[in-house]
Amino acid sequence: MLTRKFHKFNFHSNVSYLNSMKYPAVYPVMEEGDRCLFRIWAPLAGAVSLVLFPGEEETPLEKTENCYWEKSLEEIKPGTRYKYRIDDGDPVPDPASLSQPEGVHGPSEVIWLNDFNWSDTDWEGIPVSNMIIYELHAGTFTPEGNFEGIRSRLDYLKDLGVNAIEIMPVAQFSGSRNWGYDGVYPFAVQDTYGGAKGLMTLVNACHRKGLAVILDVVYNHLGPEGNYLPSSGPYFSDHYSTPWGKPVNFDGAYSDGVRNYFIRNALMWCRDFHMDALRLDAVHAIYDFGAKHILQEIAENLEQLGRETGREYHLIAESNLNDVRYISPADRGGYGLDAQWSDDFHHALHTLVTGEKKGYYMDYGEPEDLSAAIRDTFVYDGRYSPFRRKTYGNSAENSPAGQFVIFSQNHDQVGNRMQGDRLITLTDFETAKLAAGTMFVTPNVPMLFMGEEYGERNPFLYFVSHLDEKLNEQVRRGREKEFEAFRKNGEPAPDPSSQDTFNQSKLSWDFSRQKEQEWMLDYYRTLIRLRKTHPVLKDPDRRNLLVHEKEMVFILERWRDSERILAFLNYSAENRPVSVPSGIRGKLVKLADSASERWGGPGESSPDILTADDRFTLMGRSMVIYGSEPEQTGS
Repeated sequence: MLTRKFHKFNFHSNVSYLNSMKYPAVYPVMEEGDRCLFRIWAPLAGAVSLVLFPGEEETPLEKTENCYWEKSLEEIKPGTRYKYRIDDGDPVPDPASLSQPEGVHGPSEVIWLNDFNWSDTDWEGIPVSNMIIYELHAGTFTPEGNFEGIRSRLDYLKDLGVNAIEIMPVAQFSGSRNWGYDGVYPFAVQDTYGGAKGLMTLVNACHRKGLAVILDVVYNHLGPEGNYLPSSGPYFSDHYSTPWGKPVNFDGAYSDGVRNYFIRNALMWCRDFHMDALRLDAVHAIYDFGAKHILQEIAENLEQLGRETGREYHLIAESNLNDVRYISPADRGGYGLDAQWSDDFHHALHTLVTGEKKGYYMDYGEPEDLSAAIRDTFVYDGRYSPFRRKTYGNSAENSPAGQFVIFSQNHDQVGNRMQGDRLITLTDFETAKLAAGTMFVTPNVPMLFMGEEYGERNPFLYFVSHLDEKLNEQVRRGREKEFEAFRKNGEPAPDPSSQDTFNQSKLSWDFSRQKEQEWMLDYYRTLIRLRKTHPVLKDPDRRNLLVHEKEMVFILERWRDSERILAFLNYSAENRPVSVPSGIRGKLVKLADSASERWGGPGESSPDILTADDRFTLMGRSMVIYGSEPEQTGS
């Protein structure tokens, strides 16, 4: 795992860093006065011209030796609208547009990224291993459905105790409602959320509150509507495929320009928007068989940027391969990313409490799967997978637990269900508390999905709002076919393009009148506080961890120096007798019991103090955490 010393920011060096790169910037750069340098990569074009609006004044661009077309023009101010004409085609928006105020088909807008008044100079960042992440969707997190709405809830998040927010993709997409994975302008911030300045304002406010910001970015494909990249160059590959569209051309002919485009994108988010980390969507669908993988090159460029700015940037991969190559350092044959998501924890937990066994869930459902996920991170670490019909994964033994992000819910696992069911609606209140407790007592990095902290019961559904109604109909038919076997009494899948589907997916926020939600919120606050303050729980070292399992009861032993944690997890609906594992000495003080009436539980049956060989009854679907007293000696 990459470790670097934190420094105060120094963003004044970004110009020298920008000019030191192998390839130039790909979007318009404001120069002195009212001059603007326009640049577009179009390696196959015979001629490229700039078209300024509203008068459609046209200016030919000059080709450089590395297949960029450019020209510096005077009297260009922020707000200027423009497109590019490539050969004799119709004018198209800039593939590296920074702003699309008229939507995906409208002209691009010149904006100046360096004119924001940042006040986060003293922000020192948070290592991934210390993060408690809160994943949210900008459009459904608040009634406002924009960055300002998120900013208005930062005090709530700070009080909850999380220290990092992860924002689902905000790259400009067609329409006003979308998960974000249909973005078609990777450099432009969705205008309906508040655009570039709105996002900068949010990040700045987060840093003042002590919250890190992770942005979800998509480098494996682009969306279907408003995708004008093929007009200017071979951005996509015909050699591979993804479930969502053509993959990006990272290793074929002319791929140097494509690689520069996405490297520049990662640098922009971190340098100009002050992002602390990027979550890289579905890296298993990023195909690159070149000598240096694009992910490694992005990591190296961010490392160089960090040296210039004096701050640390993180890359977090989403992968379904159970492959530590993504987070292993380059000198061990890896790509040098900082962390990756681990689905195995979710799948092992979810199947144990719901009994679901369809699709990839067929590989899970046994108690030993959850033990393996807690102890080893990967359940499938070289084991045969019946679902995949092949041996799958490798061992995470030599990778710190702090490099793996785990969750009991996330946007995919909730939203890709036909009815967008959250875990609490699939199970019950006590089980939801048990799942949360399990996540927080592991040494991995915990991530919450918006609303779970107060037991939100509104669904999170899949939604789009493409401008092309034919495309909306294709999405509708696709969802109907996908969930054909899951319908009850012929009920249709929710219409992704419906405004009602989007509205249903918004958080209710109306938990002050419902005791259950007040209880859950207080429970999460307690777990997060314990996670952040207890020397054992905040330690990402999995070497000091033992997991015992019998009849759906799990006992976790964790220790660090003289401190110890003992967690009892009962995944059975029945009350179970449990005892302190042999070898435990001294007193253990109860830190939390999910069955407590304080949190709406049936009542505690656990003692306040545990000593060697003690036995007690553990309530069904409950969790109890004990910790050693400060003077307690080690194991």
